[in-house]
Amino acid sequence: MAKLRIGISACLLGQKVRFDGGHKRDRFLTGDFETYAEWVSVCPELEMGLGVPRPTLRLENAEDGTRLIMPKTGDDYSAQMAVYAEQRVERLATLNLHGYVLKSRSPSCGMQRVKIFPPDGSSGSFAPKGVGHFAAVLMKQLPHLPIEEEGRLNDPMLRENFVSRLFAYRRWRELVAGGITRAALTTFHAIHKYQLMAHNQTGLRAAGGLLARPDAFPNDDALASAYLVAFTRIMKRTPTTRNHANALQHMIGYFTKNLNARETAELTQVLEDYRLGLLPLILPITLIRHYVRKFDVSYLKDQIYLFPHPHELMLLNRL
Repeated sequence: MAKLRIGISACLLGQKVRFDGGHKRDRFLTGDFETYAEWVSVCPELEMGLGVPRPTLRLENAEDGTRLIMPKTGDDYSAQMAVYAEQRVERLATLNLHGYVLKSRSPSCGMQRVKIFPPDGSSGSFAPKGVGHFAAVLMKQLPHLPIEEEGRLNDPMLRENFVSRLFAYRRWRELVAGGITRAALTTFHAIHKYQLMAHNQTGLRAAGGLLARPDAFPNDDALASAYLVAFTRIMKRTPTTRNHANALQHMIGYFTKNLNARETAELTQVLEDYRLGLLPLILPITLIRHYVRKFDVSYLKDQIYLFPHPHELMLLNRL
């Protein structure tokens, strides 16, 4: 399997680029997941020209938003970071990335809940609601790119969702590379049907509605752009146990008439135990995979939902 190309804050790879000369190596990203990743490392503060070690930066309130300040010197690096970030993200956009992992709580790279300090330079009360200056440009310029913070990846549901989004976005890039056609878009939507259902059933219907009225768009590229907006919005929503159970129940409908009484009872019990949190998601999915093969259910064979990412990662075992 070709590796995913993923941008990442360099410190998460163990590179000693932090203000104190240290790093923040992430065990999951540099461990089990590294087999599937081709990393593109970025350290905005270092690449912007600040050395290692260096005085810390922080976000401070200002009339025109937040400023990127070095408290020790009082220097404002906001403008310098803005220029750097625009240029760096432009270069990243040419690399066909499949995702990006940012360092949480960083005034440069944090994507949410970064501390914003008062403008008087004090270390008093602060508001944990800021966005790192580099991260803000990255998310604005590449709105469809799956982006996450390493801290949030400690949550099994958020981790699984992010990895699913990475592989889904790579499939989208492959679709674009092969040429956008209405038929290709329809096939892409079809194989993602139950994955999208697990994320948001209303969104699934809306995305399907776009493909049902292609004449509303001037050309296939315009249709694809509208579909990608809808697809991205759905995939950003983390699936719930209830939504997973709903998707599984719909899939079971394709072969339930072929089950005998014992098989029906077993499958019903496994699904109910999953709903109640007694079993992980991998068990009902594995059972459905078995019946899809046994009864040769052609429509379900290609459903991404049953094989969203390499099973060696065991992400479904923890949901």
